Amino acid sequence: MKKFISLCLLNFYFFTSFSQQPVIVSPQWLNENMKDPNLVILYTGFIVKADYDREHISGSRFLWPEWLAYNTPEANMVSADAKAATKVLQNLGVNKNSTIVICHKGADVTIASRMFLALENFGLKGKVSFLNGGIEAWKKAGFPVTITPADFKKGNYVASDNGMLVGKDYVQNALQIQSSEVVDARAKRWYDGDPTGNPRDGHITGAKNIPYPDMIDSTNTFKPVEILEKNFTSVVPDKQKEVVVYCFIGQTASVDYLVGRSLGYNMKLYDGSMQEWSRIPELPMEKTKK
Repeated sequence: MKKFISLCLLNFYFFTSFSQQPVIVSPQWLNENMKDPNLVILYTGFIVKADYDREHISGSRFLWPEWLAYNTPEANMVSADAKAATKVLQNLGVNKNSTIVICHKGADVTIASRMFLALENFGLKGKVSFLNGGIEAWKKAGFPVTITPADFKKGNYVASDNGMLVGKDYVQNALQIQSSEVVDARAKRWYDGDPTGNPRDGHITGAKNIPYPDMIDSTNTFKPVEILEKNFTSVVPDKQKEVVVYCFIGQTASVDYLVGRSLGYNMKLYDGSMQEWSRIPELPMEKTKK
């Protein structure tokens, strides 16, 4: 009996120790976990190094988004490959046993969400969290910031491509099968067909709409979970379905990706989004009938 109890306790310890951390965390949660030696806080967004130097959460490291998602003459938000991501993450001190918290500033929720997605795509799924409300929420909660740069050693993490970012062929297939749902994360007006400047307006034929702005309040904080849940389940009630999200360039749809992950959905993001799809005449598009 003692041997059986010990085995049960060992199994309990194993599964609780390696359980996934929350996708969205509060400043209080982060504060309680600040002494974790495996914790890595990445301060990111449309900030420059001077913003980081001015103030940041103690121990946090500066992540420039274009290290992991490039803007090129061909397309925006082009994902780095695994080799380049490995170099970036190791230079940020990320190790194979690291747990990561993404922190943004101000209204930079969309680009910070893209960094969350990038890290999950590079093999850190279940080990990345997003600080709800960013550094402003942290300060509002009464927690300190610093100007002292983080002191850390080079990491040993090796990135891999885990397929969270998909292409147009994947989307075409997803439109044909019952187990997947394609979702447009743009505001309803763009989904309906208001002019955008792209060669074609409207949405991917058959796609549904979960507007990413509906996820965030005026303080750049994610809305209460019951609202997030309603936003998703009213459109995709079956959580067993895979959800493939897209937007203009693959940035704002990252908000839907992150929220969907927090609610237990199996999420993917179409990286080319409308920037690519609208430029290929053979790919189907439609406008909402009024």
